[in-house]
Formats: sequence, C-alpha cells, structure tokens
Amino acid sequence: MNRSTNASWLKVMAGAAALTLTLTACGSDSDDDETAADPTDSPETSETTDDYTNDQCAGGTTSADTFKVVGILPLTGNLAFLGPPEVAGVGLAVSDINAAGGVGDADACNQMLDSGDATDASVANNSAQQAIAGEASVVVGAASSSVTQNIVDALTDAPIVQISPANTAVALSGYDDFYFRTAPPDGIQGDALGNLIVADGHQRVAFIVFNDAYGTGLRDVTQGVIENSGGEVVYGAKGGGQEFPPAQTSFSAEVSGALAANPDAIVVLAFDETKAIIPELGAQGWDMTKIYMTDGNTSSYGDDFDEGTLEGAKGTIPGNDPDEGFKDRLNGWYESAEGTTLNDYSYGAESYDAVILAALAAVKGGGTDPETIQANLADVSGASDGEECTSYADCVELLDGGSEIRYTGPSGIGPFDDENDPSSAFVGIYQYDNENNLELVDTVEGAK
Repeated sequence: MNRSTNASWLKVMAGAAALTLTLTACGSDSDDDETAADPTDSPETSETTDDYTNDQCAGGTTSADTFKVVGILPLTGNLAFLGPPEVAGVGLAVSDINAAGGVGDADACNQMLDSGDATDASVANNSAQQAIAGEASVVVGAASSSVTQNIVDALTDAPIVQISPANTAVALSGYDDFYFRTAPPDGIQGDALGNLIVADGHQRVAFIVFNDAYGTGLRDVTQGVIENSGGEVVYGAKGGGQEFPPAQTSFSAEVSGALAANPDAIVVLAFDETKAIIPELGAQGWDMTKIYMTDGNTSSYGDDFDEGTLEGAKGTIPGNDPDEGFKDRLNGWYESAEGTTLNDYSYGAESYDAVILAALAAVKGGGTDPETIQANLADVSGASDGEECTSYADCVELLDGGSEIRYTGPSGIGPFDDENDPSSAFVGIYQYDNENNLELVDTVEGAK
C-alpha cells in the first residue's frame, strides 16, 4: 500500500520550533513447544531477585486461562543484537503484571521463541506455528518487517493479536485488524533521517542499501525528503537497480560505485552486513563523519572496529530514549533472568509497552483471548480520550473504577490510529564517539 501524509515534528530536546515534513509511505497441529523450563500445571515463577520474576509459560497453558505472551524475537540472526532488550521488555512487563495481581483472575506468563531473520524463513514460521498451536493471547514480534511479512497472515488468520515492537515497513500500516505495532512506520524515521542529512548541508547522497522491504522502504522515504529539499540521490536510488541482496559479505563493488558518483554523504541501510561495509568504506578513503545509518545498524561497535573508525557518523533509532530508571529495571530483569547485562536498549520500551497495552485491553474486555484484546487495544492506548496513567497497576485501578484510560508508557508513543500504528512517536538522533559507541544528541517527535 502506498500513501502520502504529513508529519509535524517537534525538536523536543533542542527546544526548536515545530517543522512540517512530508511523508511518502509506501496451520499446524503440532504440539506446543514451550520454553526450556520444566513444564508444570501452572505458570512457573522463578523469583530471582526481590523485585523481578521470570514467569515462563508452563506446558498446556493457553489464552483460555492465562494471559499468555509469546515473544517471536531475534534470538539468532543478523538482528540478534536487538533480542536482549526486547526479551527484557517482554519479561519485565510480565513480571510487573503479576506483581500487580495479574490480568483479572488470570496469571501472566511469557514464552520466548526465535524469529531468526529473513535469510531463513523456516525459523520464524516454526515459531509462529508454536504460538498458534499453544493458543497465545498475544505475540510480541517480530523485529524485522520482512520476517513479520512471512508470518503475519498465519498469526492473524488464527486469529492471534500480533504487536511488533520494531516493525517500521510502511506496507504493514493497516495490514490486518489483528496486527499492531509500537514502533513508528518508516515515514517518520525516513523524514527524520532525510531532514538530518539536509540540515547537515549534504545535497549529493548515495545509498548502500540491501534489497529488503525495510531497506528499500526507508530509502524511498529518505530519498523523497532529500529531493524535495533540492538534493539528489547519485547512487542506490529507487529504480536504479543498485541494491545488494541480504547476507552479502563483500562490498567492494558497491562502495566503489557509490564513491565514483562523487557523493557528499552516504547512507548505509543494512543489518549485520554493516560490519563488512564500514571497513570497505574506510579502506577506500571515505570520510566517516559523512556516514548515516538507521535502527537496523545504529548500534555500538566498540568491539568490532578500531578506535575512531566511526567517530562522527550519525544514525537514527525510532523510539523515545527511556529514563535511566526504566533502563535500570530492564537491565535488572535481564540480569536476574539471563545472568548477564544489557549493552543495548533498542526497542526494550516498545516491547514492554506492547505487553502492558495487551494486558490492559484484556482487563478492559474481561478476557485473555485474542479477540477481546484486539477489540480493546485502541481504547486503552488512548483512542477514546481516556484518563492518562503511566503504570499497569494505576491503569487497572482506573479501569476497575469504570474509567476510560490512556496508557502512556516509556516508549512515549501516542494512541493507536485507524491503521493500528502509533499516531505519534519519537526518533532519536545518535552520533558515534571515538570508541565507536553511541551518544544521543537529539530527539524529535513525529506524528502521522
């Protein structure tokens, strides 16, 4: 689906005036394969600290008697760096829900399954079939838009509510009544990226982009912003046929082609391939301060590249930068459950809010089945202009008192719109330091 809309942007950290930007949007009967925990007759609660519980789903639990959250998240593959914060978001939310008394008369539980990546569709497809056979209340995932496009029909036909914390492909806007997301579509991030490039004074831009719904979708939006501002895309443009296939490992031809076009900025739209693209750009003499990336590869590379390799390069990540208290809680849950700490928080807040919103929809509707959750998700997100609340416990108290609510969580998204997208969302602008780690330098808020 292609569409155009307008976004009003507010520079919230810099305190600048609002800007108006243009968006160009573009069954199985197998047994439920539960988590590695030993199955019992009820959700297993392993209290690892005084504050956190890892409430894994036991064998035989279904949405008929449990608020059953299945994460289909990148535990392996080229987006595996996003897995830990997303797992932490889901696990912490389930822990908080149970600490507040559960969902009505039901306990909450989590089951973590692998989405893999788009190079092997069987991984996510197998996980989706497990979620369907296990009669989940809600699936949180996938992270990759391309992976979601492989499993969304099976899940929504079941039907099971699917909420992605990280999908950004514009083609998924309004895809199905049972598909939602807590990350903004590419139109918002693409506008932020395009305007960042233009504001930095670049007019001749090259794209090194993989041939994937995520990569080409973001490229198309960003290209539109650059061209509308009087610039041009000199390599990797829409229709140019210069995209590379996902999982390619050598990029000398792409880098040579981009540099031959004499750009003054290069946008790298890729996942793990970035670890091969960046050294090739350096070997061919490119100025790294003129590199731009997005959420698929804007990550810390302190252990991957020599000191200073990426210093000055910039990237965008959709989502609010949560406060340190929430990050500490995410890290605390993950350390208690997994025995290690987080080094990335991307989409942790969006994963947390996906679970909390689904639980509140279940409370409002009086059932943990997917149909009840789907029917009430928009309302609890604030689409009915309810009273604002910022925690699961406080929101449940309002619902129990008969009030309409607007849950406002750490992701900072606005209510779901009529396409089940966030009506507004934040995008963070990051810059790399001398150790190839990220520093947040600005945040913008965009509305569809």
